[in-house]
Amino acid sequence: MARGLSERAHQKVLDTAAELFSERGIDATSVDAIAAASGVSKATIYKHWADKDTLCLEVLSHVHRLEEDPPEVDSGDLKADIEAFLTYEPPQRAEIKKRLMPHLIAYSVCNQEFGRAWRARVTERARAGLKKLLRRGVEQGIFSAVLDEDLGVALLFGPMLYRHIFGPALDKEWLAQGAVDSFWKAYAQPQRPNLITNKREVYKRRKTRS
Repeated sequence: MARGLSERAHQKVLDTAAELFSERGIDATSVDAIAAASGVSKATIYKHWADKDTLCLEVLSHVHRLEEDPPEVDSGDLKADIEAFLTYEPPQRAEIKKRLMPHLIAYSVCNQEFGRAWRARVTERARAGLKKLLRRGVEQGIFSAVLDEDLGVALLFGPMLYRHIFGPALDKEWLAQGAVDSFWKAYAQPQRPNLITNKREVYKRRKTRS
């Protein structure tokens, strides 16, 4: 929360800005309009947010619930865990996200510095989470020790980003499963059988026969 601003006023500014951005567009919404609609003075808003872009970044983080990390899952099935990570979406705020997205894309095109800041804020969390899962795969011997993590993240996260921007009607579970299956076919190493288990089975069979 912005320092010195009450929780209620802080939330009011974020909610008001989100609604105005989604209705009018980010570029067409002024801080004056946000101040008037929220009942929080323009001076107070500028005291806690350096400019409209800074406020907008926090609004988007709030709407996308970036403060909430995806739950860490280790089910024992790495493929399923990666699919769950790729399809995870924080609850609520789906409608405002949908309305904001076209304006976010348009504003990012016109304001490239803002676009870079937003992409870094969103994608860095996903990149870090996927890299952690890929490292688990390396530790388990599923992937080679020389696996390029950045390439792996791009191949796995790319289709989900495509859906997020261009094709929200695409089924996210289907897309995630396809991305993970394709990645597995390209990079998963043949798994060696457990020799100890196999020897025990052979011993049991021989003992049964005797």
